[in-house]
Amino acid sequence: MKNKAFKALWVGEIVSELAGAAGGIINGLILYELTGSREWMGLLWLIYFLPSLVLQGVSAPFLNHVAKEKVLKRIQLLRSAAYLFPLIGYLSGMDTLVLGGLILLQLCLGLLQPIYASLSFSILPDLCREEELTEANGILDGTMRLMSFLAPGVTALLLIVVPTQLIYALSSGLFLFSALSLSRLPQTEAAEWTKGSWWHELKEGYRVFFRYPVLVRMTGLSSLVQFAVGAAMVLSIPFIRGEMGGSTWEYALFSASFPIGYVLGTWLLKKMPLHSWIMYAGLIGGGLSFALLWMAPSIPVAWGCELLGGLLFPLFNARSAAIFQQAAPRERLAQLSAVRLLMLRITMPLGILFASNMFFTLSTRNAFLTIGLIIIVPASFFLIRSHYGDDKTGRAAA
Repeated sequence: MKNKAFKALWVGEIVSELAGAAGGIINGLILYELTGSREWMGLLWLIYFLPSLVLQGVSAPFLNHVAKEKVLKRIQLLRSAAYLFPLIGYLSGMDTLVLGGLILLQLCLGLLQPIYASLSFSILPDLCREEELTEANGILDGTMRLMSFLAPGVTALLLIVVPTQLIYALSSGLFLFSALSLSRLPQTEAAEWTKGSWWHELKEGYRVFFRYPVLVRMTGLSSLVQFAVGAAMVLSIPFIRGEMGGSTWEYALFSASFPIGYVLGTWLLKKMPLHSWIMYAGLIGGGLSFALLWMAPSIPVAWGCELLGGLLFPLFNARSAAIFQQAAPRERLAQLSAVRLLMLRITMPLGILFASNMFFTLSTRNAFLTIGLIIIVPASFFLIRSHYGDDKTGRAAA
């Protein structure tokens, strides 16, 4: 894309994702060195996750009334400063201060991430023309997948030549660079605050969300994908290492197949027309990639299933995001984006609980089949509706 404003956001997102992924890896390594405890590992993620859900709920009404580009830049500056907390603890030579710095870092990241994600999603219609939104969402989504795939390898190479704690300084510098890139974003207009109370604005946001069936539909289908992703996080290692008897490198290739396919799918997206049936077909194909693992006879076939999922899911993810951005009232888009993100984030841990067999007694293969069908069945229903012209998510309606 030749859109300069989008490129500024894109560069900021690339650098931010790399910095966050590298820092997250170092957080886990250092915490385990300090405590040797799985309980502390879980607690650190709860410190990140639970406050962010609370803040996401209470902050949603305010997001309509801020200058998005300014807040995005300030969040990156705050992240840059937060990554210095553990480094300061290291420089003090006291393990207690290192642990305290890790807790403060995770708390800051957990509180800032939902606001950043909601605003970066809602600012796209201000930066791109409507016909560019699908491609823009695909590029951003594909880039994030690629960075999450590359970051562990890049971090591992860095750890060969630099001390572990200096990665924090690198992450801090990368977030500062991201803030500089985001400072090039054009000024956006913020909606004026009404005379209604925060509680009234919160209820009004949810009322508007559920008044638009297309918003509910796109969010619901995307939530099913997040549920499946959460379940797959739990199932993948037992499937390859246990069920299939694979080695560590075979699991590594299994993990890499999806992001590689996703990058290819982002390129494929540019070649496809913007029809709703293609979007739903991509969702069905993505669900089928999970279901096929139920009968995968060998590890290479499992690699192919993951590659297929990565190739097809962008056809749905990018287009559904663009439809949401176009259909939502512009003056409430930031708030509605926060509602959407909240629902997506809730369904991932539900998928983790499902796959952990806490309430179900499914084998690994049957669990993959189940999550595949959870996606395929509703996607097939909406594909049939789009074929008969009953679906309102086509180009004109979007």
